[in-house]
Amino acid sequence: MASGNAIRGTRIGSGPARFIERGEPAPRQFISYWCANDHETRPSFAMDVQPPETWDCTRCGLPSGPNREAPPDKPHAKPFKTHIAYVMERRSEADGAALLEEALANLRRRRGE
Repeated sequence: MASGNAIRGTRIGSGPARFIERGEPAPRQFISYWCANDHETRPSFAMDVQPPETWDCTRCGLPSGPNREAPPDKPHAKPFKTHIAYVMERRSEADGAALLEEALANLRRRRGE
């Protein structure tokens, strides 16, 4: 039967668990990353982990790199394309005309024309 206390083994107002109870934290290293807007982000990583080449800036969201003098470039957004633009990339006008003629012929045949 549930007693209604969702956190068993603790009491209200108790402090955080001590290192003895939850173990020692892993040794950490802090790496500085800079974005194109010269914002610094310092995430921490375990000492035995290879840090990534880029990290997203926590202030502006741009990619950041460990070299302050040469941060990664801002990403370029692709312009919006409609579905017709994608179709035009795949098909020539002659292919489109042939498909239209075929569809119209099927429609006329179903109507009995």
